[in-house]
Amino acid sequence: MSRQVRVGVATVVAALLCALAVAVTVAAAAPRRTAAQIRVLAAASLTNVFPQIDSTPKYSFAGSDALAAQIRLGAPADVFASANTSLPNALYNAGLVEKPVVFTTNKLVIVTPKSNPAGIKTVFDLRKPGTKLLVGTPTVPIGSYTRTILRNMALTGILSNVVSQETDVRSILSKVALGEADAGFVYVTDAATVSDKVNVIRLPAWAQPPVRYGIAIIKSTQDRADALAFINKVLSADGQAKLKAAGFGAVKNGATTYAGG
Repeated sequence: MSRQVRVGVATVVAALLCALAVAVTVAAAAPRRTAAQIRVLAAASLTNVFPQIDSTPKYSFAGSDALAAQIRLGAPADVFASANTSLPNALYNAGLVEKPVVFTTNKLVIVTPKSNPAGIKTVFDLRKPGTKLLVGTPTVPIGSYTRTILRNMALTGILSNVVSQETDVRSILSKVALGEADAGFVYVTDAATVSDKVNVIRLPAWAQPPVRYGIAIIKSTQDRADALAFINKVLSADGQAKLKAAGFGAVKNGATTYAGG
């Protein structure tokens, strides 16, 4: 073999080794798939606590009914967490999510602005003519629960004072906190996030409907393993402790793991 040929072969080998080294380096540096790649559609009332449980997913918080509608329309997402069980159960029956599991509970309260210009002290004060009341729409869980409480207390006439029906609980909360309404029905967990801006009026336990939150993997997910890991993180002791710290209730004999299906 001539010297020129040997030099050419050596050059080719060196180039191949260099390319291999670059490829190994790139492969080593390539990011691993993480839960940051999943999209979680979650009820607005979970806005504060879910990122505390896991800060890596991409969250979309809104009214549960609006999120369920997005899933029916094929919106790309991996996990659905609803402020009720009827919406995820309906999606399960339609073959759009895996079997839901209940992961927490909640209670409703009334909030008024700190200044309380209407002098609202109890739920019965909401009957006063001219009271500006905010509730959720009938299809969003907070609106459905509100109407159940009013029926249970024979106070549905209060709805004549409704000045706006909001699409999610955080809209009710923010408007009351800003003094744009005299009162509104929200979850106790939401009220706790702005305790310096609102007064809280408790509602009787006997009038409260069961407020149970359901969560499930969306069947169209491309990241089922990460979606499954997220739900199990919510059900874990640490996840449940964070929910409790935020004011959510425990599920009696609740699941501690989730397998979907």
